[in-house]
Amino acid sequence: MAISRIGFVVLYLTVVFASFIAFSSTVALGQCRGDFQGLVRQCSRFVQKTGPKSNPSSECCNVVKNVDFQCVCQHVTGEVEQIISMEKAVYVAASCGRPLVHGTKCGSYTVPMKEEIDQVII
Repeated sequence: MAISRIGFVVLYLTVVFASFIAFSSTVALGQCRGDFQGLVRQCSRFVQKTGPKSNPSSECCNVVKNVDFQCVCQHVTGEVEQIISMEKAVYVAASCGRPLVHGTKCGSYTVPMKEEIDQVII
């Protein structure tokens, strides 16, 4: 019981922290198309640095389908990369039918070829 509460608190704090980072970059991200609050709310558990790689939910994919990742990637900061696994974020985008082009820079991360994305073990 205590472990599940701790897990919930960690997830909640991650969402709050990610929301804070997203809001601090609002001016830059305001240029990008998409629901960033929805992205944090629906997809944060799938892109956290901790935990295994897992397939995103349909709710997450519904938000992902309307996000301009090419634009968002230009605004990924080091602070964002401290809490979000860019490998998982690229995997989630691809799993939702929005793969990023091989060689795209997303923060300091370079998107590998599709075969490498599928083989990433986190």
